[in-house]
Amino acid sequence: MTFMELLSTARTLGASDLHLEASTAVVARVGGELRVIHESVAEAHLAKIAQDLLGGEGWQHFLARGSADLSTTIGNARYRLNIFQTVRGVAIAVRLLTLSVHDLRTCNLHPDLRRLTEATTGLVIVSGPTGSGKSTTLAALIEEINSSRARHIITIESPMEYAFSNRRSFIRQREVPTHSPSYEQAIIDALRQNPDVLVVGEMRTPEVVRLTLNAAETGHLVLATMHSATCGETLSRLCMSFAPEIQNSIRAQVADCLVGIVCQRLEYLSSHQLRVPHCEVLLGSSGAKGTIRAGQLSQIANVIQASGDEGMWSFDRYQRWIHQKKDWVRDTALTTTPSPEAPAVPATVAPPVKKLPDHRGAIEISIDEDVSLAELARQLEEKTR
Repeated sequence: MTFMELLSTARTLGASDLHLEASTAVVARVGGELRVIHESVAEAHLAKIAQDLLGGEGWQHFLARGSADLSTTIGNARYRLNIFQTVRGVAIAVRLLTLSVHDLRTCNLHPDLRRLTEATTGLVIVSGPTGSGKSTTLAALIEEINSSRARHIITIESPMEYAFSNRRSFIRQREVPTHSPSYEQAIIDALRQNPDVLVVGEMRTPEVVRLTLNAAETGHLVLATMHSATCGETLSRLCMSFAPEIQNSIRAQVADCLVGIVCQRLEYLSSHQLRVPHCEVLLGSSGAKGTIRAGQLSQIANVIQASGDEGMWSFDRYQRWIHQKKDWVRDTALTTTPSPEAPAVPATVAPPVKKLPDHRGAIEISIDEDVSLAELARQLEEKTR
């Protein structure tokens, strides 16, 4: 199979990821489970695929570094790829992105998250483990602003995943290192470009965190992502990325500018054959901000549990909403995701059996060796009257 055919097969199965490695079976993640979809790919063939994706200069950087990130459009669909070296040779991890940017409803997120986009200044963080749909939720929040308000939005990503179209807002998308050498430089530049909304793809270093907090304090709405399992862990990781002697001031800074945190994971609904976001939501209420300033980050879960009336969501409460929800939206451009127990390739479908008409009862006709066809026809006519 060609690389295009492998991508097409993965999309047909409703896969979220595709994994290729030299001399190893091709594996797709479907409904959260890994399944083999094709036999092994030769090392030379996989290296040629990687070289074509990266181009001449990118291939040289890959050989020197041993890995490369990129996002690209292949066959009218978006993909995020990480190409890396292993003991067997070249390997490629492909994230299959949705064919278009969706809003909160079509991403199957709770409508309460819309209030995060109504702020004009402050910090909104989307967090979760790797592969939990953070980028999709971040894109949905951007699209909510894009479709409802005239804002100047600047996004900084590495790599750029979704391509936005200007609706009511004006969106400028920048990719590191294609359009700027680093996140730090891109954020500094963005503050001189008159943005209303600044999107930071990922806060990876203390300097990026510091610049992001400064941007949120100086009259901008900043949307960013982090890797963490809960809202409390998000705050803890953010603050502990700094030296101990300044963590108190960082907590105060976070408390002052926090709009909210969405921490999510993906849950597979076997009844709907669909993976949906399962969220914990912390809002910047006075109680939450006081807890953050006091450094009692272990109490954030209790704050969320006690603040349902203020629009916060614990994982348990959100789970109940998921079980009550019926009107799930699925991407009509993709084939319905099969259950993890289904075979890796569609089974051969037998041709439909033609259904014969029902009869009211048997008709008995006496047949003699000397009877003519005309006589048989006469007997049949009499029986069916």
